[in-house]
Amino acid sequence: MIVMIGATGMIGGVLLKRLVNQSIPVRALSRNPEKLRIQIGDLDQSLIEITLADAAEPESLRRAFTGANQLFLVMSNSPRQVELETSIIRIAAEVGIEHIVKVSSPAFNQNAPVAVARWHHEIEKTLAESSITHTVLRPYAFMQNLLRFAPTIVTQDVFYGSMGNTACNFIDCRDIADVAAEVLTNSKVAGKVYTLTGSEVYSYPQIASKLSVLLGRPIRYINMDPQVLRRNLIEHEHMPPWLADHVLEIQAMSVILPERPTDTVKQLLGREPCKLDDFLCENIENFQ
Repeated sequence: MIVMIGATGMIGGVLLKRLVNQSIPVRALSRNPEKLRIQIGDLDQSLIEITLADAAEPESLRRAFTGANQLFLVMSNSPRQVELETSIIRIAAEVGIEHIVKVSSPAFNQNAPVAVARWHHEIEKTLAESSITHTVLRPYAFMQNLLRFAPTIVTQDVFYGSMGNTACNFIDCRDIADVAAEVLTNSKVAGKVYTLTGSEVYSYPQIASKLSVLLGRPIRYINMDPQVLRRNLIEHEHMPPWLADHVLEIQAMSVILPERPTDTVKQLLGREPCKLDDFLCENIENFQ
């Protein structure tokens, strides 16, 4: 039995579908089981055991983990991440989980400190110190997060950042989910650390050019001073300050540490990862 934390998210929701389509039973945890039932729609619910559990309530996790042998762990970033995920790992070890697949972040680097990466680094240390076989997935920027730019592209034909012409790795969340399904169902590739990217790197100006062609109107990328961007994220996108800081930190890290694609997705899945061009075409109505 595979138990899942994060079944309602961009990665977990796709992974749940992949596992059910392979006729693999899954126990999906949620603080709102009814919402999850609605979200999974027409999936074969005979293979899905929806269980009420809260990462902040250890006893609910102990009950939910009992009888399972694998755990998929992905949580939205938050200031409580280290506290919650290390607790989850320790409880999993107590109840006999044999394999954990954790979605982490690109490796923390002292030359470009990113708070969220530091949190994941601490959680990975807890995993390494546990007796549990573990697989760590370290994806770079999600293509799906580009949809965050849609409102200003629709209304102003612009989007904002602070990376200049720096090229970045992007990966489709569906590719991350497919890799997770592979490592959960193929013991030969479990127990390792995988850095996940798409097959190409792109700068924000290049993405603006691609959107201009697809939309038939000029789209501009405007590079902003980091502190101006931070204020804009908080005031106009209503981000909490810690999340705005995270956006600035990862953009600064991209500038300091050049990003290069890996071939990990192809090696694990036997196919190329999703291309950014295809993702933008698929989602172009969001920018119109």
